[in-house]
Amino acid sequence: MLITTTDSIPGKEIKETLGMARGTVVRSRNLWRDFRATLRIVVGGEVVEYTALVAQSREQAIDRMTAEARSLGANAIVGFRFATCGVSRAAAEVLAYGTAVRLKQ
Repeated sequence: MLITTTDSIPGKEIKETLGMARGTVVRSRNLWRDFRATLRIVVGGEVVEYTALVAQSREQAIDRMTAEARSLGANAIVGFRFATCGVSRAAAEVLAYGTAVRLKQ
């Protein structure tokens, strides 16, 4: 599946626009991970526990968006974006979204 942040793909023609494709994941914090992260915050430097959590959440959201686009019959997604928001003090949502399209072969 071709995914791009632009609204068109150079050298490709969009045959059909199929609608929005989105994938979302809500992840909560983990007590043990938070404890280790707090120690890193005190010492300074990258908080690798949270970096990994965000990276995993983004990949899962992209996978879900891609699956939704495929179910619509798409072979590409244009206008791809991420959005995030807090759901509670201990959980956050990562949303991947874009326009599912069928490219001319």
